[in-house]
Amino acid sequence: MPSINFDSIFGTSDSLAAAVSMESFLLCSCLSLVLGVACAGIYMFRNDYSKSFAVTLALLPLIVQAVIMLVNGNLGAGVAVMGVFSLVRFRSIPGSAKDIGSVFFAMAIGLATGMGYLGFAVLFTIVVGAANFLLVLSPFGKSRQPSKILHITVPEDLSFDGIFDETLRFFTSEFELLQVQTASMGSLYQLEYRIRLRKKGMEKDLIDQLRCLNGNLRISLGCASGAKDSL
Repeated sequence: MPSINFDSIFGTSDSLAAAVSMESFLLCSCLSLVLGVACAGIYMFRNDYSKSFAVTLALLPLIVQAVIMLVNGNLGAGVAVMGVFSLVRFRSIPGSAKDIGSVFFAMAIGLATGMGYLGFAVLFTIVVGAANFLLVLSPFGKSRQPSKILHITVPEDLSFDGIFDETLRFFTSEFELLQVQTASMGSLYQLEYRIRLRKKGMEKDLIDQLRCLNGNLRISLGCASGAKDSL
């Protein structure tokens, strides 16, 4: 099996400044762009995305590569670039966990190509891409039934303490009474539960059973603001 050369095409890292030829720069730039497009494709696999973010991911390795080439071996320039990047403030909407991970992925590719480790950059992209496909297609990290918020309206003359517990134990794997509040000038009570159904498709049966207990008053069941896809 032929071995992959992971040496930098710019020479050893001991040199104070790497002599980058036009041919080397174009080779690294082309590879950065190709791997950037691959990075964007990996990000778009079974994920909601915008074109502007996908294009940015495709170009990010090329941009990082250029910065690394400019500061390679120059301590003063490196400190200056760090100072400039420290002034950056992200004023846009916070991204999801996959957005942030993809940005770091693209930056890692740019760091590798900027240092001239082209073989490492290619292999790194293949490994991360394959791992991403396998993990997305596998049940790894798949959550249980999502939490839901259940609102039950009861008349003021109904003793609601524990009256719904038996029904909720049958249809849910867990439930919790979050709050009780009055409504309609105190003539009604509204109970708010956080529940997790045992399986999908049990919403109608659950509501039908609860209607028999609360005098057929208003019942609502909706999604809860559960786990967020962010870091």
